[in-house]
Amino acid sequence: MTLIVGILAILFIVLTILVIGKTQTLIKTVKGVKEEENEFAVDKANDWNALGLIVFWLLSVVGVVWSFLDAKKYFLPEASSPHGRETDYWFWVSMIVITIAFFVVNSLLFYFSLKYKYNKNRKATFYPHNNKLEVIWTVIPALVMAGLVFSGLRVWNKVMDDAPEDAEVVEIMGRQFAWAVRYPGVDDNQLGDYDYRLMDDAAGNNFGIDYSDPLSFDDFTNGTEMHIPKGKPVLLKIRARDVLHSVFIPHMRVKMDAVPGMPTKFWFVADKSTEDMRAETGNPDFNYEIACTEICGRSHFGMKLLLVVDEPEDYERWKKEQTPFLTLNPGFIEKVPENLKARALKYVESDDTDVAMVTEEVSEVE
Repeated sequence: MTLIVGILAILFIVLTILVIGKTQTLIKTVKGVKEEENEFAVDKANDWNALGLIVFWLLSVVGVVWSFLDAKKYFLPEASSPHGRETDYWFWVSMIVITIAFFVVNSLLFYFSLKYKYNKNRKATFYPHNNKLEVIWTVIPALVMAGLVFSGLRVWNKVMDDAPEDAEVVEIMGRQFAWAVRYPGVDDNQLGDYDYRLMDDAAGNNFGIDYSDPLSFDDFTNGTEMHIPKGKPVLLKIRARDVLHSVFIPHMRVKMDAVPGMPTKFWFVADKSTEDMRAETGNPDFNYEIACTEICGRSHFGMKLLLVVDEPEDYERWKKEQTPFLTLNPGFIEKVPENLKARALKYVESDDTDVAMVTEEVSEVE
């Protein structure tokens, strides 16, 4: 492809030089000949120019069609979500409308250069204004473009609206140069609160989980992969802790910026599990992935995360196998308010002596 572009660039330069040279020769010729010879030279030049424009347009059509067919292998894969397929549908409707307009307008443009080239026997027509024509070529394109815009806006508003009440909530946070994921635990199925002032990488609390909120006690995290259930709405709560990132899941047609200090969201339904896609593509190594599509630094290219779409029962089984963050980091029990420590104790793996001591402290406070 690079070689072809280079050849076309050289060809363009050569043709430009030839055109400039031909123009200079024509000017010198016109100045030094009689009127009859002048008209002959002008007619001949216009014939060649008109023919050259038609040839250029035909070659351009061939080039456009060829480039489209050659680039198809780089198009996004088939969507694995209902809103993704709807998005694709309206994208291709827009492309078809725009492409038809492109070919019609440019075909007429280059045809007119041939049809209306200079002719000494033809008089120019004075045609300053036509209200009907102005209305037609203003109103029709406006209506078509408005239809395309509002159809796309309807799809966008659907996924940006409030997620269904039964949606699975997952939080994803971007940082240079990795993604981290937090899930609500199976006990309450609700994400706990967080506070950016509580972020402490040294202590392991990179999410800034707030343990003054009891909903945080059973939350668990994962920095290597994200699991979501097939066929159930998934609400992604998106944030960033350093620079601008962007969550991109190609197969799901999910793309949303992760902005420091401004949480964003996106909800969707994945209706093809990872195993479904492996069977459909015939590729046993197929995996969904989450990538960052906002240049965020030197290692932006490697900011990816494995996405696993499980069958609903497999997803629930996987969730039950996960260990709460508090269990893995029992030191954070100190961050729990005294009146909530009794509830938090069941998530902390400690010996009987420790439990007894904490229970006694809680009783004294009460």
